[in-house]
Amino acid sequence: MKEYRKRIADKLLLEKLEEKGAVVVEGPKWCGKTTTSLQVAKSLLKMDEPNKRDDNIRMSEIDPGRLLEGEPPRLIDEWQIAPKIWDAVRYEVDLRDDEGQFILTGSAVPVDSDEIKHSGTGRFTWLTMRPMSLYESGESSGEVSLEGLFSEPESITGKNSMDIDKLSYVICRGGWPRAIDMKERPALAQAVDYYDGIVRSDINRADGVNKNPERVKRLMRSYARIQGGQVANTLIKDDIAANDTESINEDTVASYISALKKIFVVEDMPAWNPNLRSKTAIRTSDTRYYVDPSIATAALGISPKDLVNDLNTMGLLFETMCVRDLRVYAEAIGGQVFHYRDKSGLECDTVIHLRNGCYGLVEVKLGGSTLIAEGVKNLTDLRDKIDITKMREPSFMAIVVGTGEYAYRREDGIYIIPIACLKN
Repeated sequence: MKEYRKRIADKLLLEKLEEKGAVVVEGPKWCGKTTTSLQVAKSLLKMDEPNKRDDNIRMSEIDPGRLLEGEPPRLIDEWQIAPKIWDAVRYEVDLRDDEGQFILTGSAVPVDSDEIKHSGTGRFTWLTMRPMSLYESGESSGEVSLEGLFSEPESITGKNSMDIDKLSYVICRGGWPRAIDMKERPALAQAVDYYDGIVRSDINRADGVNKNPERVKRLMRSYARIQGGQVANTLIKDDIAANDTESINEDTVASYISALKKIFVVEDMPAWNPNLRSKTAIRTSDTRYYVDPSIATAALGISPKDLVNDLNTMGLLFETMCVRDLRVYAEAIGGQVFHYRDKSGLECDTVIHLRNGCYGLVEVKLGGSTLIAEGVKNLTDLRDKIDITKMREPSFMAIVVGTGEYAYRREDGIYIIPIACLKN
């Protein structure tokens, strides 16, 4: 049996079990939800166990409370295949009147169901898991802490151990726990298998509607090409039409993307809306991202060598990887990740915003002096637009890079941080 690699979510799960009677752990398949939950669970019910699945579903209809019997916290894996479990857990939490009773895991958002009568407010709390960050997979030294940046350290130190070839490899391999300790060929195959599973069946399970696999492939290729962009569904439709002969309408594009969101394959980024000195119109469209960059490389059919030979594409998918890691790290410190773009074209790749109102502005650049200079200009231009009489100044400004030997603070106070030096 493989040794368990510690996750940032381990601590979050324990904290949430102290807060509410039930914790819902959500996220894409293969990201480690069940394995992480098993580290603290005292009993287990696998709803989709092949030789018990039908019996479990029938029991959820007849007497769902029986399925909840077991030492707490009781883990109910893939609970969403029997929606009546939800209300049964809610009732049992009320009855026991104690925290930390149940953990519910699932890799899909259940379809709207008349069988779920209660929202779960006050009884449930949610934890989102994603594929492993580079710090969790052991490929970031963790010498620079995202949380620490909010105290504006006068200096930071860190040495980047990742060259361009290693960087292209971890983008294509992704953060799938099963792949981390594999040799290169089988490790890269995990993302391809994941992509194939989405196309063949997983996307259909999201809403119970069978979809044309070739159309799914075309849409996922198009989505891979627009990583980091604020692109409307109409433009995605046009991109598909420009690259393929068979037409697809906008409603179909929207339904396919919705299904991918329900199974946590797509995780778009919302816009940040600060108080500005001028009346500049802020773009509110979400930025398009896969939950892991390896889904994009699998959809495009490209390898680490292909990325090294096409640095523009590598830069886009490097951004997807950094967004994945920043989301993991930000959530661990009570934050969220947003993007900023206004009508003048000024944009900031990520804004790390904490619940207490503190925020940091972060640009993502593959590397090189020209790109770093561009990132510095974006950060300073945005900082100068913010009305600090109505909101705080940014706690820090940083550029996360892929290449470059060291992490350091520039004379202007902007941090340059290789992604392989960062942690929560």
